[in-house]
Amino acid sequence: MHNSLLLASILGPILIALSISEYLNFKIWENTHPTLVYLNGLILLTGGIIIIRIHNSWIPAWPTLITLTGWLITLAGLGRMFFPTAKQLPKNYLSISIIATLLIIGIVLSIKAYGPAS
Repeated sequence: MHNSLLLASILGPILIALSISEYLNFKIWENTHPTLVYLNGLILLTGGIIIIRIHNSWIPAWPTLITLTGWLITLAGLGRMFFPTAKQLPKNYLSISIIATLLIIGIVLSIKAYGPAS
């Protein structure tokens, strides 16, 4: 449980900041050089693999969110590395739903990590 709380205390605020800043600055990815997208993918892949190696738990409880997030980050990183010239998702229902989901996961993890002990 210690690893779960530690990772939740790191991932929660990062996901909150990431989702809000992505929504507010959505257009910055429109004309991004593929090298930057590739580098972003490498960073995501590294972070995702670190999360998976430290926390690969599939219990039916909130810590599974951490493992799932690690796998999604890994897949996103691989996608950006193998397809750095792919067109960015337009600002539509799907992309806003993804951002909102990241925000909700970040809030849940932050509450678990920083909220009152259960």
